[in-house]
Amino acid sequence: MRRIVKDPVTRRTEILEAAGELFRQQGYVHTTVNAIILKAGVAKGTFYYYFKSKEEILEAFVQGMVDRLAAAYQTLADDPKQTALEKLRQMLRGHSRIAQHEQEWMDSLHRPENRELHERLNVAIVQKIAPVFAQVIEQGNKESVFDVAAPLETIQFLLAGSQFLLESNIFGWDREEQLARSRAMQTIIERALGAEPGAFAFLGGAI
Repeated sequence: MRRIVKDPVTRRTEILEAAGELFRQQGYVHTTVNAIILKAGVAKGTFYYYFKSKEEILEAFVQGMVDRLAAAYQTLADDPKQTALEKLRQMLRGHSRIAQHEQEWMDSLHRPENRELHERLNVAIVQKIAPVFAQVIEQGNKESVFDVAAPLETIQFLLAGSQFLLESNIFGWDREEQLARSRAMQTIIERALGAEPGAFAFLGGAI
């Protein structure tokens, strides 16, 4: 039987997808390189051609996830037909919808065995997503709907805070406690951006 030869991009993507599925099912800590190799159906030499270690594939997996999200947000941020407030609302709603759509995956991030994956993902979001949000906030400053002296630094604090308090699930809050903090986050965002009260009211009911 003739061996099937795949292009490097396809092969690398398949290895990343196999690793991601294992991270979701059993956690990063419990996933071995050999398990990834078996899941992807590749030779050990093929794996090490693309990735030197499990840590390297973790980094590539995280960066790939965040890059796709950043690209989608950048397209929205560059849309000349929408106001800054419309863009920011869509970006925040989009983040919530992604979390709901990938609920099983998001739940797996909160397990102790995926803590390193979750932490790296949060760092990558602050590094790559925050500049896109900052671009929209700067537009809002020009449109006089926001009043932010340091858009990038402000959104970095907001993203880091919301991810740790609302998405990490390390505090064990029940639904009502989580809702109370979502409402507080709405107020914090509106005040930090200098927006009108109620501009982000939809966040008050988000979990």
